[in-house]
Amino acid sequence: MGNWNTTFACKRSKSMRKQMDSMNHNTHHEGIRTVKVNKVCDFSGNSDLCICAVTWNMNGQMVYEDLVELVGSNSKSDLLVVGLQEVPRKNIARLLETALVDTHVKPYTVDRVDQDHKIDMKCSLECLLGKAIMQSLQLYVFGRQNSGLPIKELKVDKHSVGGCGGLIRRKKGAVAICMSYNGIRMVFISCHLSAHARNVEERNSQCRHISHSLFSKYRNPYSRPAQVTVWLGDLNYRIQGIETHPVRNLIQKNLHRFLTSKDQLLQEAERGQVFDGYCEGTLTFKPTYKYDVGSSKYDTSYKVTEFSLFSCVRVPSWTDRILFKIQDMEEIRASLHSYESVDDIHSSDHKPVKAHLCLKVNEQP
Repeated sequence: MGNWNTTFACKRSKSMRKQMDSMNHNTHHEGIRTVKVNKVCDFSGNSDLCICAVTWNMNGQMVYEDLVELVGSNSKSDLLVVGLQEVPRKNIARLLETALVDTHVKPYTVDRVDQDHKIDMKCSLECLLGKAIMQSLQLYVFGRQNSGLPIKELKVDKHSVGGCGGLIRRKKGAVAICMSYNGIRMVFISCHLSAHARNVEERNSQCRHISHSLFSKYRNPYSRPAQVTVWLGDLNYRIQGIETHPVRNLIQKNLHRFLTSKDQLLQEAERGQVFDGYCEGTLTFKPTYKYDVGSSKYDTSYKVTEFSLFSCVRVPSWTDRILFKIQDMEEIRASLHSYESVDDIHSSDHKPVKAHLCLKVNEQP
């Protein structure tokens, strides 16, 4: 009798799983919507908020000139969001602030000079509004110092994944900042997910856990959700189904647009596994990983040149991404003005990625 009950329970369990799988398969999902970059603002310069978002895996290296290059052309943005992975043991916040002074302070913006005729650091065009740090995984939000726009409900959170990465200063997981700025409720997330092409399901699971865990301690049934979510970082999704040398040949011929169908992130989103309803700019730039440090050449290590068995590990890929989601597009409109890699930075095996997003709040009738 016990055996029959066990068999029946197993059959019923399998039947229920099949029903659930069928339901999940038939569930409608949007995937990631690819949006075109509009060089001219859709709002004719009358945006309510312009955001420049930057993500960069620093590979444990710090070259100040690269930070200057990273933040040097964002003077038209109201917010500068910088997500960093594999950050070295340096005071990056102070270095970023100094870089912003070097690149943004113009003669007409400086109204105070000290007795030694040096620029007062408090005259910086940008100031640090918030930061979230989990060892080598860091996130900074800068805003205009004299904008007069109120910042409300600023919260930070973090969620770690994986094992011993923190011991070698390569922490995996996510850090996040939630804030209301100029009346728009936003969440910024900087993440670093598991590496290697084979770990697709692991990355999917990490994305889901991060999404459900961040700010969970602040949730209540009466709180309003974020109107805008910007997710940036080294997501580590790879190009798969094609070996490294054909990939490199396509990139060399400036035909890398044909590789997007092999991109794991877009594939998994299409399956409804991750980032459902998010938007991303067209991948017109070259894959951002893996480069020889100090150059713009893709990896020439022994794993590529000597052992074809390992060549799949070194397939150039768009590991570094910036995605955004508008909760209600009838309430807020978005216009993407750039989505590009910063190829002039050579101190890491990753190239940084930048996006410029403008938001307009629709007037309520």
